[in-house]
Amino acid sequence: MSGAVKYVVTYGAADGAGDQLGEHFPAHQAWFTGFADRGLLLMIGPFTDEPAGDALAVFTTRAAAEEFVHGDPFMRHGLIGSWSIREWREALVS
Repeated sequence: MSGAVKYVVTYGAADGAGDQLGEHFPAHQAWFTGFADRGLLLMIGPFTDEPAGDALAVFTTRAAAEEFVHGDPFMRHGLIGSWSIREWREALVS
């Protein structure tokens, strides 16, 4: 059984962003909470290994993933050095 297509956003923190992540986190959290509340964001979180600020998020639509990236306070304040949106098909569906 094949699952639905999802859209995975990955972030790579910009050089020197670590000190500013905490400052902008409340606005970032409010931004992603809005997507979750609308049912567009399924999961989000940072990677636990270095570097700090690298993260992954899974969205239900490409449009939501693009809206998120372009409006995210982390992005707007230059804290993200690299990012991607990739289409992903969920294989293990419960």
